[in-house]
Amino acid sequence: MPLVAILRGLDPAHALAVGEALLDSGFRTLEVPLNRPGALQCIEILARMLPADALVGGGTMLTVADVEAVHAHGGRLMVSPNCDARVIARGVELGMLCAPGVATPTEAFTALQAGAHALKLFPAEMVGHGGLKALKSVLPTGTDLWPVGGITPESMAPWAAAGATGFGIGGQLYAPGTPASEVLAKGRLYVQAWRELQG
Repeated sequence: MPLVAILRGLDPAHALAVGEALLDSGFRTLEVPLNRPGALQCIEILARMLPADALVGGGTMLTVADVEAVHAHGGRLMVSPNCDARVIARGVELGMLCAPGVATPTEAFTALQAGAHALKLFPAEMVGHGGLKALKSVLPTGTDLWPVGGITPESMAPWAAAGATGFGIGGQLYAPGTPASEVLAKGRLYVQAWRELQG
């Protein structure tokens, strides 16, 4: 299930309930951005409760130290808004799934050369469907491209038609204070939309 739940502002008190709701909805990849308090603690809580087929890690990972801290807290996913070859390479060394942010062909190829497993297309609204299609035409066959930014269940189909192979989903799925029951309901809509795209 190549849908990444971006849990910006998640706090440790709600991490378990929100994580369980997302797993129940069908999500298997959870990202806690590091630019909010308590992120590492949330990653540790989620890492302990996840089944073997699920991943948790950090977002907004800007430094090698960020990678090492997330890994030390049980994170196995490295997501960043930018493309820094050193950060990607350290994540790869530690056996993490690395999905750095890219918006240009230069960044995309730099990320792949550093060992990235997937490319986070960010900000997706700026690149657009045409930009994604153009990127797809020059990148190695099988490169995973995950648009991030403003993704709704309804907007997934045109992105998939342009070549998206997954999505990062943030504020439309979770914002601080969102009840777990609402996260579950929203998560199910995204998972259902993705499964329908797969035919």
